[in-house]
Amino acid sequence: MTGSLGKSVVLWSVVACGLVILSAPTLVVLGASFTAGNIIAFPPEGLSLKWYSRIAGAGDLWNAFQRSLYVAFVCTLAAIPVGTLAGIALAKYAVRPERTIQVYLLLPFTIPLIGSGIGLMLLFGDLRLLGQLWPVGIACCVINLPFMIWAVMASASALDPELELAAASCGAPPLSTFLHVTLPAVVPGVISGSLLMFILALNEFLVSLLLVDARIVTLPVHIYNSIRSIITPDLAAISVVFIACAAAAVLLLDRLVGLEIFLKSK
Repeated sequence: MTGSLGKSVVLWSVVACGLVILSAPTLVVLGASFTAGNIIAFPPEGLSLKWYSRIAGAGDLWNAFQRSLYVAFVCTLAAIPVGTLAGIALAKYAVRPERTIQVYLLLPFTIPLIGSGIGLMLLFGDLRLLGQLWPVGIACCVINLPFMIWAVMASASALDPELELAAASCGAPPLSTFLHVTLPAVVPGVISGSLLMFILALNEFLVSLLLVDARIVTLPVHIYNSIRSIITPDLAAISVVFIACAAAAVLLLDRLVGLEIFLKSK
């Protein structure tokens, strides 16, 4: 009994330490955004909302935020058809270069992002597309597409093959079966993958830094350029808004289809 209690104490202590370590950066930024002083500090020097009111009227910050939203929408719109079809194909059919595809699905964890970013920068440079926003969305889609494929594969793998056979036996053509049986069954995976792609593109920094110029920077790049000179509390406030948007997307994902749809795909 004592040994079991000791193991529980150790386990929960490790879990608590992990939660503190993971949440500490967010808590520090959150606290610093409410400081009443003119210099970012934690613990904050008093409490005030003046930095939130300041960013509400900062046109450059909101323009950068709108560009980040545009990049995220382009990434999501490009990922939905490609990731959906690829996920269904990998889950339902025997694809010949299976090992190659498995390696590709591991790329987000194995290839340094700087390498992918430089490669895409050279590619878009040859195509004379640098300095535009939509290639940033396409680049984010290329790098993070495996996450979309995983989410769709999880839903497609749970689809009962007998449903498609039943539709075919009733005279439904393959396209009709796909549109009315297969596609509705993978909608949860499509939703979870789309929201995940949106969050990843919204937070993308390195690829945006390599592919945009000073006229059309996204919000992460704008924050980076600002902290190179001085870190002011308004940057902490806009970071909190950024974090809140990402958290809202995660909560929406959990409410619509549940986070387990994506977690099962791994």
